[in-house]
Amino acid sequence: MIEFGLLELTLFFGGFAVDGRLVPIHRVLLSVSDKTGLIELAKELVHNKAMLISTGGTKKALLDAGIPAVDISEVTGFPEMLDGRVKTLHPKIHGGILAIRDNAEHVKTIKEHDIHPIDMVICNLYPFAKVASNPESTYEEVVENIDIGGPSMVRSAAKNHHDVAVITSPEQYAAIIAELKSTGGKISLATRKKLACDAFTHTAQYDLAISQYFKAQLSQGFSDEISFSFKCKQVLRYGENPHQTAAFYTELNPPADSLANATILHGKELSYNNLLDIDSALSLLREFGRPASVILKHNNPCGAAVSKNLVDTFRGAYDGDPLSAYGGIVGFNREVDEATALAMAEPGRFLECVVAPGFSPEAFEILTTKPTWKKSVRLLSTGPMIARKPTMEIRKVDGGLLVQDKDASNENLSSARSVTKKKLTPLELDDLKFAWVVCKHVKSNAIVIVKDGKLLGTGAGQMSRVDAVQNALKKAGENARGAVLASDAFFPFRDGVDEAAKAGIIAIVQPGGSMRDADAIASCDENGISMIFSGFRHFRH
Repeated sequence: MIEFGLLELTLFFGGFAVDGRLVPIHRVLLSVSDKTGLIELAKELVHNKAMLISTGGTKKALLDAGIPAVDISEVTGFPEMLDGRVKTLHPKIHGGILAIRDNAEHVKTIKEHDIHPIDMVICNLYPFAKVASNPESTYEEVVENIDIGGPSMVRSAAKNHHDVAVITSPEQYAAIIAELKSTGGKISLATRKKLACDAFTHTAQYDLAISQYFKAQLSQGFSDEISFSFKCKQVLRYGENPHQTAAFYTELNPPADSLANATILHGKELSYNNLLDIDSALSLLREFGRPASVILKHNNPCGAAVSKNLVDTFRGAYDGDPLSAYGGIVGFNREVDEATALAMAEPGRFLECVVAPGFSPEAFEILTTKPTWKKSVRLLSTGPMIARKPTMEIRKVDGGLLVQDKDASNENLSSARSVTKKKLTPLELDDLKFAWVVCKHVKSNAIVIVKDGKLLGTGAGQMSRVDAVQNALKKAGENARGAVLASDAFFPFRDGVDEAAKAGIIAIVQPGGSMRDADAIASCDENGISMIFSGFRHFRH
């Protein structure tokens, strides 16, 4: 058995887990796709007299930085081949990683075959998820980014963590450098166990991304089994309520303009509820081609407007329901300019968070210095908002998951079926199109009132449709006269239409399909209201 000196058996406390078995790092294999922080770690290893063995681009990066490195072909006796597909898949590599140092038979075997132990593997894998998620990537490019040798080395090192340290992410480098400095070039067993756990998680996520890609290519609908992998981005202060713990996990390679990649430019830490509302705001904003503004409260839009000018969209969204807008989440689908920032900063207004593709320097200065809430407002930048392909929507239920296609339907109301004597005017149709989009993002039962491209009243989450109508009309008040109404599902009775008529509603869009459609149509005809059937329902429970 290999003997360990007094230093290796000493217990260390200096910020690291107590461990009685420190492994000195003599030989290191480096093969990384992401070279962030590589040079700093390599310098510390060389400082502790470790020999570096490397491949292709990694070796070049080391040599360019003046760090000595041995080419892997000098260890294996074979050149890299098959366009780099084969370079680390060799007994002299895996034997050096997998040999158990205090197993006499293992030690004898590797000596007989001139295999030298490898004490550390530094390897992050080809960027498969990034390449696969790029719509410009070809199938061949995606396939070539399936790493073979990397996962093999990582798994070998993780399995033999008793003797080998395996590092799979630049995020780990700082802690490893600190430990190497503290121990004189050694790594504790506690650290090696943690690194091994991270390594197996890393390869599992990698294989999962590959599996999901090929399942999507096969287009077989719902798979017999589904798996997901997410990375913790942030532990939150609390959940929906202070007594609940919460965290924000992100996809392996989320879209560039997603909430997961949004940049917090200013303000306090985002809460669980902030994130929910921002997500809903982004989903609604992506529906509009014109400049748009939305205001969210409790995951429902209480304000929304479209216009030629961004400042007009904000004023329209805010003025629709100023009471509810107080302390709301505001979202834009265009960069926030100076005029819009000045409108938001007017006295008497308080905004919790503003999300947009970006902020002009003038707008940023105004929002962070002018209003009384300047210190607390959160400003988030998403970059340009890009149209998305439909994705899967997942909800956790007791003992399982509910999975469905995301409601990405975008009906052309220009071809919707007119069912009343009075026909729509072009302006009414334009408002109904806007109302229909907003209604899709309101919790069912949902009713929205719109006029001149502005949301005036929302009836959300009601158990009866007539209650939703009454709530929306109450919010709209006198502004309901001459406005249009959208309903996410059919009217089961004419009472909702009757209420709309009393308030002065002039046009309605609804899916149709009720046994009592004729009653709703009759109410419209009696009151001079236009009604169209979309043929689509948009429940959002």
